[in-house]
Amino acid sequence: MTTVIGFIGLGHMGGPMAANLSAAGHRVLGFDLAPEALAAAAATGVETADSARAAAAGADVVITMLPAGSHVLSLYRDEGFLAAAEPGTLFVDCSTIDVADARAAHEAAVAAGHRALDAPVSGGVVGAEAATLTFMAGGGEAEFSEAEPLLAVMGRRAVHCGGAGAGQAAKICNNMILGISMIAVSEAFVLGESLGLSHQALYDVASTASGRCWALTTNCPVPGPVPTSPANHDYRPGFAAPLMAKDLGLAANALRAAGIDAALGLRAAEMYAAFAEASGATQDFSGIVHAVRDTAAGAPKGTTIA
Repeated sequence: MTTVIGFIGLGHMGGPMAANLSAAGHRVLGFDLAPEALAAAAATGVETADSARAAAAGADVVITMLPAGSHVLSLYRDEGFLAAAEPGTLFVDCSTIDVADARAAHEAAVAAGHRALDAPVSGGVVGAEAATLTFMAGGGEAEFSEAEPLLAVMGRRAVHCGGAGAGQAAKICNNMILGISMIAVSEAFVLGESLGLSHQALYDVASTASGRCWALTTNCPVPGPVPTSPANHDYRPGFAAPLMAKDLGLAANALRAAGIDAALGLRAAEMYAAFAEASGATQDFSGIVHAVRDTAAGAPKGTTIA
């Protein structure tokens, strides 16, 4: 069955997602503020619209993939955008934003007579291109069931996490785990270097022992052990450090709002914010190993813990 989809946000993630929907036989009306993004989408079979309102008009489902909560709320609070869609249209926001912003967007859509789902993704640009994303969805069961066939075109797994905002909650919790684990793996490699361990030796042990994790076996932060990892390709981003900094910042905000003293999550947010503002601005998030190594090089030697 062909679905008419309005797709707002055709960047590094949204572009491939829209292309996969178009390739599956759906009619996709796309819009982006960047002319080059529109041109790239058009080359994949996406029909381009001259505004977000035009993309939403007549669509069965409207998908948004935008950089930040401010962009999402600005669009969802644009009465002309919501009014352009037929009553009862399903709005699916795949952006990664604050839980409160996701709930506000949901409320705006419902107040305008529509239905809504927050469905942020995990998998990065590679996952968007290969249609192997994981979607974490928040909203009603009926809305999730309606969106699920489309999510299946763009990814390989979709999990209904609960009500409005639950998808965003799951995303920031997951990425807090990822950010902390990447720092832990990086620190282990830097410690191994100081103790005379080769990268390969440590990898061979940890990848088959209790230290095994995705940050080690798929996105290994040092060159050598995992040929496909960004570390073997000059740390070109699969998942850019500034995006990790953004997600950890959202997690840190949620931790503070909840009064949770999560030392590792908060420290990871600080480390990635500093890294993203400096040398990590154009690197994959696994490049945090450089910051760990630089810090270790400046630490006083010979101190022990009793």
